[in-house]
Amino acid sequence: MAQQLHFEKHLLGGSNKPLKLAFILDPLASLKAWKDSSVAMMRAAENHGHDVFAIDCATLGWRRPEPGHAGGVFGEAVHLLVRPDDHDWYRESGRQTLPLKAFDAVIMRKDPPFDFEFLTATWLLERAEANGVRVFNRPRALREHSEKLAITEFDEFTPPSLVARNMPHIQHFIEEQRDVILKPLDGMGGSQVFRIHRNDPNRNVIVETLTHDGQRTVMAQQYLPEISQGDKRILLIGGKPVPYCLARIPKAGETRGNLVAGGTGIAQDLSARDREIAEKLGPILFKRGLMLVGIDVIGNCLTEINVTSPTCMVEIRQQTGFDAAGAFITAIEHACGVS
Repeated sequence: MAQQLHFEKHLLGGSNKPLKLAFILDPLASLKAWKDSSVAMMRAAENHGHDVFAIDCATLGWRRPEPGHAGGVFGEAVHLLVRPDDHDWYRESGRQTLPLKAFDAVIMRKDPPFDFEFLTATWLLERAEANGVRVFNRPRALREHSEKLAITEFDEFTPPSLVARNMPHIQHFIEEQRDVILKPLDGMGGSQVFRIHRNDPNRNVIVETLTHDGQRTVMAQQYLPEISQGDKRILLIGGKPVPYCLARIPKAGETRGNLVAGGTGIAQDLSARDREIAEKLGPILFKRGLMLVGIDVIGNCLTEINVTSPTCMVEIRQQTGFDAAGAFITAIEHACGVS
């Protein structure tokens, strides 16, 4: 496919050496292979000739170096043979606790919430990185890019927005904008996202509940009616935008386009504005160690920058033939110096 070859040419792809790749994940049994981008990446890695290992994030740990023990960051690594059957998608061919230094690259794909355990995992991965382990996305970059707050750096692209926990400030923003989306800073998949009209009879209780009576910071954004045409997920790989996005269109009666909230994903070419935003953010974020990013655009406005475990690779490939998972593995190969 011409688009694929053109994209991967920018990444200098083509591996000539098998790699040992460790994917840090939620428990394997929780992954839905028919739509999971992490599974797509593991399949692509195996198709590229690499050895694939899965590490449950809960098994990460660190040990002090001692005589007879190298120490460092470790995890329980499951060697996988990945299968095309979505209902029986892997075979386990070995399991042992290994230092992360045993792998050519470690790919962090743990889903939010970005809670204390996620934060601890980034600290551990940063210690591994200090000992020479290649980690994607870089743990410091994961910590420093809140998926909601990161848009504040690029406010020329955002809708009118407010970040606050002070309820009078939030109420004033609702009065001013009249129609607002209110969401927590640590959610995913559309969880706890509310649309509030100025005259909504539940307005006060929603603000009180989401802010925990003014004790939790939230984000408010002007409602964008263009959501009816989709909440567009644009993937950035190695600082370059994938040429197709997935427009997640809300189901009837919904304001959330998230697929887990019942939205329908329709792949489409990037618009001129999509590309403008992506080409501005891509190189900046890549330079900071963010190999894979999923930015969300509604209409002409940037609404989120997703860095923990961006998705939509499967849907884009099914509808366009563009293999974003394969392009990501090509980028990993280039980063590891084998392309």
